[in-house]
Amino acid sequence: MKSDIQIAQEAKMKHIKEIAALVGIREKELELYGDYKAKLKPELWGRLKKKKDGKLILVTAINPTPAGEGKTTTSIGLVMAMRKLGKNAMLALREPSLGPCMGMKGGAAGGGYSQVMPMEDINLHFTGDIHAITTANNLLSAMIDNHIYHGNILGIDPKKVVWKRAMDLNDRALRKVEVDLSKKKKKMTRMDGFNITVASEIMAILCLSENIADLKKRLAKIIIAYTFEKKPIFAKDLKAVGALATLLKDALKPNLVQTLEHTPVLIHGGPFANIAHGCNSILATRYGLKLGDYLITEAGFGADLGAEKFFDIKCRIAKLKPDAAVLTTTIRSLKYNGGVEIANFKKENLAALEKGTANLERHIRNIKKFGVPTVVAINVFPDDTKAEIDLVVAKCQALGAQAAVSHVWVKGGEGGKELAKKVLATLKNRKSAFRPIYDTKKSIKEKIEIIAKNIYGAGKVEFSPMAAEQMKNFQKNKFDLVPVCIAKTQYSLTDDPKVLGAPENFTLRVQDLRLSNGAGFIVAIAGDIMTMPGLPKIPAAEKIDVSDEGVIKGLF
Repeated sequence: MKSDIQIAQEAKMKHIKEIAALVGIREKELELYGDYKAKLKPELWGRLKKKKDGKLILVTAINPTPAGEGKTTTSIGLVMAMRKLGKNAMLALREPSLGPCMGMKGGAAGGGYSQVMPMEDINLHFTGDIHAITTANNLLSAMIDNHIYHGNILGIDPKKVVWKRAMDLNDRALRKVEVDLSKKKKKMTRMDGFNITVASEIMAILCLSENIADLKKRLAKIIIAYTFEKKPIFAKDLKAVGALATLLKDALKPNLVQTLEHTPVLIHGGPFANIAHGCNSILATRYGLKLGDYLITEAGFGADLGAEKFFDIKCRIAKLKPDAAVLTTTIRSLKYNGGVEIANFKKENLAALEKGTANLERHIRNIKKFGVPTVVAINVFPDDTKAEIDLVVAKCQALGAQAAVSHVWVKGGEGGKELAKKVLATLKNRKSAFRPIYDTKKSIKEKIEIIAKNIYGAGKVEFSPMAAEQMKNFQKNKFDLVPVCIAKTQYSLTDDPKVLGAPENFTLRVQDLRLSNGAGFIVAIAGDIMTMPGLPKIPAAEKIDVSDEGVIKGLF
């Protein structure tokens, strides 16, 4: 079988103007970035805004494992399958970060014969959106330190600067840095650090903004620091908003690309779901709902992170009502949850599979709590046996969820027809009764406990003294009536990546609370999760190269 990059490099793309025409986008409504990428101009929205929305379908997954689940691949294969069935379907995805691309995960443009194109561009610099966010983030940092250097009229306490710098790479050495604010006759330093760009509040703001006016309003509300009297200082106090918005004005426009089968795809924004809210931009979603009768979108990592945040944060803020969810799994990943080592994945093991389905069952039950009907996509491998597949299908049916086998990696859209038919039947026969799982008027503590107990299965939540103090300060300053975004490991329902399956009655440890005031939510840091990841022992970057002729290899 050819590698993902070989399949991508051998594919013949159509000009992006042809792709746009498939969903009624006019050439004058495109801002071209070469022949195969384009941004959507704001005037397109003026023509579309009164059009009726299509159906909204979320693709999510069980907790990720080394076995792989194929959530993005499933999303791409599903939209291509729906087009093959004659449906006007669109897809909205996030932009890949260079951090995991050069680190452990590799790219995030799908795989096999279910990929988005141009794959290399999308996985690397694309249209420059993430670089623009990095630059805006670091301009704000520079203006903070510059203000302190030139007299500090706002009275910023250097020890209470909460805004960090950003970089779109994994670099553990930058988690803590000392910033030198030297003058000729005196020296003052403060401790700072870097987040990965996809964890920057500016990334979240871009993805949750409706237009430039909304973008500026949110940027103005960013809390950058506190005074010596513990009063918050905002980005607007530094007069930084205009420059930040200027750097982001083009990044705010959604990007249009295509699949291997020439299906239109919107790719825009890229917050991680383990440390941010994990969804593509509201703007891309809005465009997709107007351009297609069906919009398929994806939320990062497992349903305990991406789907919960999609439902409780993005859908709440944008007033979206999802019509169905697709929960992606594999026989291999379920056997891994049941204790099977990677070397033994190819051997039939019904006992381990039965045990491992607990994780799948938990996610099905959780999505039900939001009132959204669910279809399970079993992303099959050649060594999966009929008995194993039948066991998983039966489990899903017993829980009231349809299940379909998916062969989209090897067959593209053709391999996703069964899944597409099950999704269409679910949309026709089962009406969504979507509702968020908590009321934002509840206290911060109550909201975190509702997620921890009802979604993760925790017995209690333990707050560190620092988190408890922050909670008290947020409530005192009336910053508390917003959604919460829990940052934790993606590998487990707990805050311990080694705990698999569907554990219950454990303790979730909240170490820190961070206010993303411009984005409109509070981030709760649970366990040992880092907002600046590190590289693995053998990073993917070691295998990436480019020939003298400019041909890339090793990217996946």
